[in-house]
Amino acid sequence: MYRKNKKRKKIIIIVIVIFCSFFILFYSLSSNRKQTVVESYLKDVSALVMKVVMLPFTSLNDDKGEDLTESYVIQKNLNVHLEEEIEQLRDALDLNQTLTGYDVVNATVITRNKGYWYQTLTIDKGKNDGLKENMVAITKNGLIGKIEKVTNFSSEIKLITANDVNNKVSVSIATTTGETNAILSGYDKDSDLVQISGVDSRVEINVGDVVTTSGLGGMFPRGIYIGEVETITNDKYGLSKTLGIKTNQDFNNIHYVTILKEEK
Repeated sequence: MYRKNKKRKKIIIIVIVIFCSFFILFYSLSSNRKQTVVESYLKDVSALVMKVVMLPFTSLNDDKGEDLTESYVIQKNLNVHLEEEIEQLRDALDLNQTLTGYDVVNATVITRNKGYWYQTLTIDKGKNDGLKENMVAITKNGLIGKIEKVTNFSSEIKLITANDVNNKVSVSIATTTGETNAILSGYDKDSDLVQISGVDSRVEINVGDVVTTSGLGGMFPRGIYIGEVETITNDKYGLSKTLGIKTNQDFNNIHYVTILKEEK
């Protein structure tokens, strides 16, 4: 009986620690304001706590046969998907070999928030690894976003699926008649397509046309793959088109990302 009570107390302590860590990490997610020094410090502490606590907590989940937090219900048990994670890690390492023109940092996704699932994710690398705001985040499947906030030990990535008026990506559409530039403007969760709006109706666009970053504006390097045109919708006045772009990335299932630091 003593051992059972001791084990139960350990579980309760772990759950409380994780809950506090999640609360601190996600406190500032809903705001675009600059984070304070205190918030930055607390997020660093939380990131370190999460990395230490996750391993034994996952083991306890195996004993119970179920997840104990909302985020794990969404993120799914890491052990169950171990093979899938190994494959993603291998892809990240392979990607390093192809990005010979950039200094890169591979990072692990340490947490996501249910309320902002398609908005942001947090990785376990930060200023101490040379990361800065606005650095680009990719996987082998293409662009996923850019760093929005960074602390010493963690970074918050704003995903391209975030419906945020400030989250615009300049893109290039390779058509049969040449390239046309446009702006990635949002995400439709129902169709699972990122959206490009305001394309001139006179431009010939076809399903299957490839969309990459254009390099305009200097935020994203040119030529990073985003996806292919899957749907084309004309507005009611026939002046512009809205394109639905199918990516190769499963945004529900991201465990490892690669950050492009700078060109060599």
